[in-house]
Amino acid sequence: MENESISLDNLENIKGNPKALLPTLIFLVLYLGMGITFEYILKIPMGFYNIPIVGAFLVAIFVACIQNRKLNFDKKMNIMAGAIGDRNIFLMILIFLCAGIFAGILGRSSASAAAYFLLDFIPAQFAVVVLFVVAAFVSTAMGTSVGTIAVVTPIAIEVAGTAGFSVPFCVASVIGGAMFGDNLSFISDTTIAATSTQGCAMKDKFRVNFWIALPAAIVAIVIITAISFATDAKEIVSGNYNLIQLIPYILVLALALTGINVFMVLIIGIFAASIIMVGSGELTSIGLISHIGNGISGMYETIMVAVLVSALCGLIRIHGGFAALLDFIHKVFKGHRSGQLGMGLLVSAMDIATANNTVAIVMAAPIAKQMGNEYRISPQKSASLLDIFGCIVQGILPYGAQMLVALSAITAAAPEGSNTNAFDIIPYMFYPFLLLVSVLIFIAVSPKRKKA
Repeated sequence: MENESISLDNLENIKGNPKALLPTLIFLVLYLGMGITFEYILKIPMGFYNIPIVGAFLVAIFVACIQNRKLNFDKKMNIMAGAIGDRNIFLMILIFLCAGIFAGILGRSSASAAAYFLLDFIPAQFAVVVLFVVAAFVSTAMGTSVGTIAVVTPIAIEVAGTAGFSVPFCVASVIGGAMFGDNLSFISDTTIAATSTQGCAMKDKFRVNFWIALPAAIVAIVIITAISFATDAKEIVSGNYNLIQLIPYILVLALALTGINVFMVLIIGIFAASIIMVGSGELTSIGLISHIGNGISGMYETIMVAVLVSALCGLIRIHGGFAALLDFIHKVFKGHRSGQLGMGLLVSAMDIATANNTVAIVMAAPIAKQMGNEYRISPQKSASLLDIFGCIVQGILPYGAQMLVALSAITAAAPEGSNTNAFDIIPYMFYPFLLLVSVLIFIAVSPKRKKA
């Protein structure tokens, strides 16, 4: 096949070229190397998140552009433009923007309402279970595990102080619940990325995902309850809340589960949130506009990363990088079940390297799409596996945003007496470990997709 005739729609005859993976390697070395240096050598707080990830991707794209001199620069530009212009990428960007607006309007005060409401009525022995459940609900509704952890962790530290539970136990329960919700949320950036790139409806991915995540969550709740009853719990923290602010969350969840188009769901949610937040006096009209702007701007980096990764993957694919990676995968993973495991390991490796499960999913998605076709893995199953394995790794990653935000909240609550670190919390991270067991069982028993 002549290079001039290569297009993104005609890739069957491209030969594997391991050198085409060099841009990805350079990105990982830059991002991971600088992140480790900032976080653990220079001791810069949130060191990984001080690295300009967009800049690292631009360097990788530059390297990809100077590879394969048989294609001139104009043709490489056309290839990248074609990859960016893919319908799924555009759809993903629009949903990111709507989800950002919804979360921006509601803010943090509405999320804490669920926690204080349940803590008012639940016995002290179940306070940590409440933290897990509330984090799961808020994360599912807000679509962000990091935002949920930032909101609920200070409440968890209050619960630990007043009821007598250990801080790592309470905080780990919050992180576990947040990862459960983020994994299942219809407006989570990971769900949007996984379903958009694999070409499946969110409700179909949810059905597969739910029956893998639910058993892990139930067992985690049982374990948390058992540990809680071994503690002599005292009084529970209380706080002010306004339950009307929970209506937009519940409305979005209910509409999404009915299968209504996600754009319509988010638009209805945005209007409901605007009316309730302004009507309840939580926001003024000017404040509403400001929150909408903040929600949109909060998605800029995520959108830019999705665009740059798409462009980079377009070049790597044309240069033969994906074909080389698939050749290696075919040698190691032979059948339908091992193919699913390979897909999970692929996104896990990307997550370990980038410390960002959304970026990991976007980077792994093109390979996962091809693997789905070759190993006869349905799109909804592929999307679920990408999201689940990303969730597992991200939840226990010592340098992931979830863990770093939780540790920052602990330090802010007790700046002098707190010496809690990630490795104090990880042993109590029951949900991610149980989710790993659950998904491995699912892979072992899941049937092969029928031939089209």
